[in-house]
Amino acid sequence: MFSSARRWLRNNRTPIAIGVGIVGAGYIATQYVLNKINDARERMSSDRIAKENLRRRFEQNQEDCTFTVLALLPTVTSNILGAMNTEKITFEIQQIKGSTGKRSKSGNSDSTSPPSIADTTLTEEDVKSMATSASLHSESGIHASQFAAPTPFPAAAGQDGQHEAGSAPKVSRKTKRQLWDDLTISAITRSFTLIYTLALLTMLTRVQLNLLGRRSYLSSVVALATGSAQAAISLENNDDDNPEQAYGNDFDTNRKYLTFSWWLLNKGWVQVMQRVEGAVRIVFGSLSPRDLLNFDRFSELVIEVRKLVEGSTVEERRQTGWSAFLLPPRDQENEVVRQSGILEDNSLQGGYAAEPSSPALRSLLDETADLLESPAFSHVLTLILDAAFEILVEQKLATEAFELPSQSPFPPPESMELRGTKHVLLPKILSGLTRQAHVIGNGVSNEYLHSMETVRALEAFAAVVYSSNWENEVREDGLMESAAFISKSEAESQLLQQSVQESLQPGPEESVVIVDPTEERGFESAWEKAMRDTS
Repeated sequence: MFSSARRWLRNNRTPIAIGVGIVGAGYIATQYVLNKINDARERMSSDRIAKENLRRRFEQNQEDCTFTVLALLPTVTSNILGAMNTEKITFEIQQIKGSTGKRSKSGNSDSTSPPSIADTTLTEEDVKSMATSASLHSESGIHASQFAAPTPFPAAAGQDGQHEAGSAPKVSRKTKRQLWDDLTISAITRSFTLIYTLALLTMLTRVQLNLLGRRSYLSSVVALATGSAQAAISLENNDDDNPEQAYGNDFDTNRKYLTFSWWLLNKGWVQVMQRVEGAVRIVFGSLSPRDLLNFDRFSELVIEVRKLVEGSTVEERRQTGWSAFLLPPRDQENEVVRQSGILEDNSLQGGYAAEPSSPALRSLLDETADLLESPAFSHVLTLILDAAFEILVEQKLATEAFELPSQSPFPPPESMELRGTKHVLLPKILSGLTRQAHVIGNGVSNEYLHSMETVRALEAFAAVVYSSNWENEVREDGLMESAAFISKSEAESQLLQQSVQESLQPGPEESVVIVDPTEERGFESAWEKAMRDTS
C-alpha cells in the first residue's frame, strides 16, 4: 500500500507541485487583495471622517459669523438711532399739532413719551393746511424743502425744533412743513442706512473669520506634513477648550485683526449714512406729506436711491469702493488698535505693549482690502442687499403700509392690480419705515440677517475665501520652513485640499461650492469657477 502511494506521488509530483503552487499563490494573492481592500477601506473611512470634520468646522465658522454680527449689530444700531432720532421729530410735529388745535382741553396734552408716526398721520384737515402752506411757498418761488437743514444728523435739527416747540403758538406752518421734510429724510435714510450697514458688517465678518479659519486649517496641514506619529488634522471646533487655537495660534495678531470692525461700527457707518442721505434727498426731497404713492411708484423710488448709492450698472457697482467704509486708512490703523484697548489689556496682564502693527497683521489687512475691492465682493453685496430690500419693501411695507395681501410665489391677478391702484399717504409709509428700523437693528433673531445668509452666493464667497491663497499663506507665515517634510507630503496636502472641495460641494439640500486651489490659485478665477458651478 505504501509502495503504491509512493509510486503515485512520484508519477504525479509535477501536477501536485503545480497545484500546491497555485494554491499558495492564490492564498498570497488573496491576502494581498484583502490587505489592499482593508487599507482602502481605512483610507476611505479616514477621508470621510476628515471631510465630515472639515464640513462641520466650516459650518461652525459660518455660525460664528452669524453670532458675531448679532453681537456687534446693537453697537452700530445705537449709533445710527442716536444720530437720526426720527421719533423725536415726530414728537415735535405732534406738539405743534396739539398747540395749534387748542379747541379742547385735550388739545394741549402734556405727553412725555414721543408718539409714533402713526399717531401723527395726516388727516384731511392737515392735508388742506399743508396744501395751503405749499401754495404760499410756490407763490413766493421757494419750495418748502429748501428750508430743510442739510445737516447729515437730523437729531441736531430735532433738538432745535424741540426748543422752538416751547413757544408753540409762535411757530409758523413753514416750520411744521420743515419738520415733515426732516421726518421724511430721516425715516427713509435711517432704515436704508441700517440695511447697508448690516450688509457690510455681514460681508466684513465673513471675510475676517474665514481668513482666520483658513490659517487654523493650514496649521493643521503643517502638523500633518511634519510626519509626526500622532499628527492629525485638528478640524474639530475646540474653541471652548482652547480659545487661542480657535483661529490659528497667533492669538494676539488675530485679536488685533478682529478689532478692525471697530471702524465700521464707529466711523464707517457715518460715511454710509451721508451717502444714503444724499441719494434720499435727491429722490424723495421733492415729496410732501400730502403726496399719495402706490406700491409700484414707491418701489421705483427705492430702486432710484439704490442706483445712486450702489451704482446703476455692474461696472459702476464695482467702482463704488466700499472698503473705505470697512477699513481705516493706513495712517489710522494704529489708532484703531489703540481705541480697541488691546494694548492696555496686554500691559495689565503683565505682557508687553506690543506695536499695533506687525507683518502678520499687515498681511491679513492687505488681503482683506483686496477681497473688499474685488468684483466678487461687489456682486455678493448686491445680492444680499436685494434680499434685505425685498424683505423691507415687498413684505413689510407692502403689508403694513399699503395693506396688500402677503406675497406668494404665484400672486393672484387682483393682488398685482392693487400694487398699482392702491394709494397711501407718505406719512403712513414713513410710519412703517420707522418701525422697521428697530427690526433691522435687532441683535436677536434678525430676519433681515437671515434673508442675507440664505443667499447662495454669500456661502460660496465664504468658501472661496476659506480655501484660496493657501500657498501664499504658508509661505508668508513661515510654515514652509517649519515643515521639514512638507515637500514629501505634497500628495497628502493635495488630498486635504481636495477634501475641502469635495466636502463643501453642494449636496441635495446644500448650496456651498468650492474650487480646488491647486487648479486655480487666483481668487478671481476661483470665484468665477465657483459661480459657474452654482449657475
